[in-house]
Amino acid sequence: MDLSGLGRFLVGLGLVVTAVGGLLLMTARIPGLDRLGRLPGDFVVERGSTTIAIPVVTSLILSLILTIVLNVVFRR
Repeated sequence: MDLSGLGRFLVGLGLVVTAVGGLLLMTARIPGLDRLGRLPGDFVVERGSTTIAIPVVTSLILSLILTIVLNVVFRR
């Protein structure tokens, strides 16, 4: 059984997780990103000690940005 494909996948996944972690560390320095998840159109329901957050607008904005970035990166 050949496990080299699985090994490459796991190494690639580790690199992606490391890159995302680095980006998250750097975003603390970018002004305005602290509002993500609390934009107008994001729903928050609080009942007693339970809080449910539904970030509709934040999800739409992140989806749009990722779509544009990935189309530019993977364009043929």
